[in-house]
Amino acid sequence: MVDFIIVLLGWSGLYAPMALGAIGSIIGCATAGQAAIGAILDSETGHGRLVGVSAMPSSQVIYGIVIMFTLQRAINPDNAPAIFAIGLLSGLALMFSAIYQGRCCASAISAAKAKPEIFGISIAPAAIVEGFAVFAFIFALVISAGIPQGAV
Repeated sequence: MVDFIIVLLGWSGLYAPMALGAIGSIIGCATAGQAAIGAILDSETGHGRLVGVSAMPSSQVIYGIVIMFTLQRAINPDNAPAIFAIGLLSGLALMFSAIYQGRCCASAISAAKAKPEIFGISIAPAAIVEGFAVFAFIFALVISAGIPQGAV
């Protein structure tokens, strides 16, 4: 029974980076998208860039998909704890990054609505938050190389 639970956790860890990255991307894009809709109502031009910025948090789900494929292997009690830990922790990092990047994007959209000339610099905080998602992504890929493949 213990081995079953361990393997179940391994399978949860395999799916976690994609699922948590998707949850964060959904929340982040929705937050930024709501700000973009409000700004579009108040502006005559620049609608495309506002919509584009609202999509920035979607990259975290892509990172999660790549991590999921990198972790994919036969899951057994020997490698399940590592897959669970890497998957869950990288997934949480991606989720929070996407949520907070969405907030940064919403703020950038609101600021650019009031003062369009600061649009470029206003998205810099969102890019910095994205950098932390990239760190989590790279570290997950590097550390996953040390996980035993398991019996096929």
